[in-house]
Order: sequence, then C-alpha cells, then structure tokens
Amino acid sequence: MLNHKHGKFQGWNRPVQVFFTCLPGREKTVKYPEGCGGLPCSLHFLILLQQEEMTLSKLWGGRFTKETNQLVETYTASIGYDQRLAFEDIEGSLAHVQMLGECGILPENDVEQIKAGLRKIAEKIKNGEAAFTVENEDIHMNIEKMLMDEIGPAGGKLHTGRSRNDQVATDMHLYVRKTTKEMIRLIALVQEAIVTKAKENKETMMPGYTHLQRAQPVLFAHHLLAYFWMLERDKERFSDSLKRTDWLPLGAGALAGTTFPIDRERTRELLGFSRIYPNSLDAVSDRDFVLEFLANAAILMTHISRLSEELVLWSSQEFQFIELDDSFCTGSSIMPQKKNPDVPELLRGKTGRVFGNLIGLLTVLKGLPLAYNKDMQEDKEGIFDTADTLQGALKLLAPMIETMKVNREKMFRAVSNDYANATDIADYLAKKGLPFREAHAVIGQIVLYGIQHGKYLLDLTLDEYQSFSPLFEADIFEVLKPEHVVKMRNSAGGTGHAQVAAQLQMAEKQLRKPD
Repeated sequence: MLNHKHGKFQGWNRPVQVFFTCLPGREKTVKYPEGCGGLPCSLHFLILLQQEEMTLSKLWGGRFTKETNQLVETYTASIGYDQRLAFEDIEGSLAHVQMLGECGILPENDVEQIKAGLRKIAEKIKNGEAAFTVENEDIHMNIEKMLMDEIGPAGGKLHTGRSRNDQVATDMHLYVRKTTKEMIRLIALVQEAIVTKAKENKETMMPGYTHLQRAQPVLFAHHLLAYFWMLERDKERFSDSLKRTDWLPLGAGALAGTTFPIDRERTRELLGFSRIYPNSLDAVSDRDFVLEFLANAAILMTHISRLSEELVLWSSQEFQFIELDDSFCTGSSIMPQKKNPDVPELLRGKTGRVFGNLIGLLTVLKGLPLAYNKDMQEDKEGIFDTADTLQGALKLLAPMIETMKVNREKMFRAVSNDYANATDIADYLAKKGLPFREAHAVIGQIVLYGIQHGKYLLDLTLDEYQSFSPLFEADIFEVLKPEHVVKMRNSAGGTGHAQVAAQLQMAEKQLRKPD
C-alpha cells in the first residue's frame, strides 16, 4: 500500500517520488487512505528510490552516489546471454529458500511467497512473457527484481545467506550437468547410426589408407567402427566429468561463507548434487568443470571433423565411395551440376570455434587471483556456443550417416586395382622362412616391376613371381585375393570378418549399457 501523504511505500524506508501514467493495459489498482486528495485509483505507477538528488535503481546501489555510466552498464551487463541460465537460477533459488525456511532463517510465509513468485516467473519466462533489462545486469538481478515486483519486499529476502558469486557458480554447475547428460545421449544416437551402417556393410571392402595413400584392404564396417570407439571414449570422458561437475558451491557466499546458520548439505540434497565444495574460496572461483566440458567437447569435435573430412573425400568424384542424401547437400549458384557436401564441410569448419572457446577460457583463468573476478563472466558465451555447436553437429551427423548410400562396387574396384595386397606377399615369403626385411625388399622390386609394366599383383604370372624368388608357388594367387587379404587379418581388433563381427557385438553391448 502506498501512503501518499507521508511519501512512504510499505516495506521501504527511503523517500520516494510517484509518477502516474495512463498506459493502456498496464493499469494497476492503488488504494489510498482517506485524505489523499482524490487521486485516481486505476493507474500505472513508477517508484524511483531517491538518494540525495540522484535516483538509483540498482539493487546494490546503497553505497554509491552516482548512477553507472551507461557505456559501463552496457559493456558489463551479461543478461544478453546469461538469460539462458534462467531456469537453473530459479531452480537454485527454490532450493536455497527452502533451506532458509527449514533452518528458521526466513519465516514460512515469506518462504511460500518467494517460492510461488519464483514459479510464476518461471512460467512467464517459459511463455516468453518476461522482459529482461540491461539495467539489472544479469540473470540473477533480473529475476530478483521480477520477484520483488511480483510479491513485494519479501522478494528481497531471497538473497539472504548467499552471494551472486556462489549463485552463478551454482547455475553453471546445473547447466553443465544438464548439458553433459544431453551430450552423452546425442553421442549414443550417432553411435547407433554407425552400428546400423556397419551392419549393412559387413562384407563391403574398401582400401584402408595411411598418409592418404592406399595401404591395405579393410572392411567398410571396420572403418566405420573406428569412429564408434572414438565416440565411446568421448562419451566416457563426458560421463566421468560429471563426478567433478556434481559439486555444489551454493552456500560459499562471496568467498568466505556466511554468518547465517545455513545447511549446505540440505541444499545439496534438494538440488541432487553428490557433494559440496569443502572450501568456499575454491567453490566460487572454480571453473575446472567448465574447462573440462570444453576440453571434452574439443576432442569430440576433432573426431567429428575427421569423420566429416572422410565423408567429403568419399563423396567426391575422385573417390565416389559414398553419396550423401540430397537433404544434407546444397547446390551451386552458378554451376548447376554441383552437389556440395556443405554439412560435413561446416562440421569440419566449426571445429575451430570449439577449440577457440577452450583456449579462450584457459587464457581468462590463467592469471586470476582468488577468489571471484569479473573476468569469470567470460565463462558463459564460450560454453553456450560450444554446446550449441556440438548439439547441432551431433543431431545432423546421425541422420546423415543413416541416409548415405555406399557404392560397394566402386570401393571393391579401388581395392582390386591397386597394390594394397603387397604386404601379404611379404608375409607369404616370411612364413616360408625368408627374413621379413628381405621379403620386404623382394616385394618392393615386384611392385616396381608391376608399375613399369602396367600390371597389378594379381595380373603377374607365376613365372614372373618366381623370377624374383623361388619360394613362390601357385597358392600365391589365392593369398593375393582381396577377400583372402581381409579374412586373414583375424588378430584381435583386426579387419577380419570374425573380428568385425565381435566388434559389432561389443558395440551393441556398449549401447545397451545404462548411462
């Protein structure tokens, strides 16, 4: 209630000015005691706190005599991006105020008002009805201001026993924990797509490469499964990082704890964390969990980039091993024949920004003294960008793999019309007693002979082989068949059919494991 006669607003003890406007749809009923001069009762009003001759609207403005420079306000405000933490901020606040009530720090009536107000604000944000302002700097102050507007002075009690330092750290822990779990889920979807495509190509042979030169024949399923295991390690890294993300900083205060008899363990229970930070300085200054997320993301993006590079190469006219679905390609504005693999190219290209976000935060943190510093505001845009980039990449990668067509005939011709079976001749002679290094030299001479005479190894006659070594017999031609070359590589983890079948079983078992 506003007491116009005495210039006081209930719950505030500072002088106020009252301005009345008649904005359509923004009226607010104001009740006045008798003797208020008959002012209208359905008006929109604005209350500005006054201190000396300056009007200060900051919730922390009590110590200041000047308003913040507008350029400073704009430059230092983080609400443009940290509004993404709105639901995490409200989640943390709900747990905090619940704890304050249980500890007897706040009366039950205030606790229930604050909780109801926070839930109403969350609903408004969800429905796009909340307006964030630069004047309130960040998501924490914006929500606190909304709460005070919603329920009155009781909203100002929410911040009892905490600081924005432990509050923002808590928001980040909640965000990284949630986002890490989503990354694990999305990685598994790509793995499922890889396994499905590998099962379809258990008999498909292709050249294996080293130095981007044809090296030895492998099964296409074997090649694809290499990426499955890269992604499995990525998934394990994210999963393991949850142990260190799952620490709760709330209750550490600005840096040294609080004088209020709070119960940090109760807040931990309410928010589902596994432990609390044992040191308040560490709690508010730690961003290791953000760095770890970014590092894991950088490694994951490296694997995505490597696979994308191969998809680009394989879909080129020079390889023609695969064809990407039209829905994942684009055309040229001038060359109508073009079908460009833009999606894998962009996946490859966006790797740089993920690396940059990691390096950026490492650079921010490397020279910071304990505890909190404004520099740490720079932890957010990078992780938001990395999370968005990775989520987009993983969501695209799975269906792109599922829908790509495999040109089995083209792959087999590449295996057959080559010298990729040369190692098997060396193994053949070594098994007959010739030292491997001598066998290696013999095969080098045979390959050179074949190149000079326009012949592949299966085109040579037995007489030609025996001119290089009397150890060659008629069975050499069976040894050189691509099917035999692949089949014989049956060591654990090899490309032999039995080993690839075992890999597929292992991969499917990994996917069935609970997260």
